[in-house]
Amino acid sequence: MEIYSWNVNGLRAVVKKGFLNFLDEKNPSIVCLQEIKCTEHQGIEMNLPFDHSFYFPAEKKGYSGTAILSNIKPLQIKKIQLEDNPSEGRIIEGKFDDFFLVNVYTPNSKSDLSRLKFRQTQWEPNFRKYLKSIEKEKPVIVCGDLNVAHEEIDLANPKTNRKNAGFTDEERGQMNELIKSGFVDTFRHFNPNLENVYTWWSYRAGARRRNVGWRIDYFLCSKVLLPKVKDSKIHNEIEGSDHCPISLSL
Repeated sequence: MEIYSWNVNGLRAVVKKGFLNFLDEKNPSIVCLQEIKCTEHQGIEMNLPFDHSFYFPAEKKGYSGTAILSNIKPLQIKKIQLEDNPSEGRIIEGKFDDFFLVNVYTPNSKSDLSRLKFRQTQWEPNFRKYLKSIEKEKPVIVCGDLNVAHEEIDLANPKTNRKNAGFTDEERGQMNELIKSGFVDTFRHFNPNLENVYTWWSYRAGARRRNVGWRIDYFLCSKVLLPKVKDSKIHNEIEGSDHCPISLSL
């Protein structure tokens, strides 16, 4: 089974930039998308080549949103709301025979760090608590844009980004807590020392061409599921968004 995750930065836009070719080439069993930036109706209208499609748009049009596209029928789909403010469509969960698949688009702390406290005191602890609650039933796979580079190896310029959104001590600390709670960063499990491999590049200053990037997209899994994981890859050759797809092979 091949599961892919991709922050597409607009599903309608990426469909015009080779998304269908990507699906045809990789033939994934399941695709999890972040930043779909479309309504459920718009997603259905695209008639993407999957047997089952589930969309969780944000209340604000053209913003955020997640989706699960699958050729395997899930036992259940849930749209998860952690925060009290208007829904941003950030977590959609599929329950399958052998695992929960949680697709997440973690809030960005913003350049002025105005959302860092929210992440530190509300989002991250609540998300971790929720994952551990469902893990009592069956193993969990978490995928998506977690908006944090965990270690210095995970971004091109760690020294100059120490206090910037996505690489603050607080965000990295919360990632540590999630991993300590029993989740495995699958890419680092298979590639512990692999450098210069990223999943997001700024549109500015030719960052992608120069490979000045960040690894902020992840597949995490419950430790008990790790023996079934064959590989975890970053597909940085695939364009169409400021992020590239990542995959997990089971």
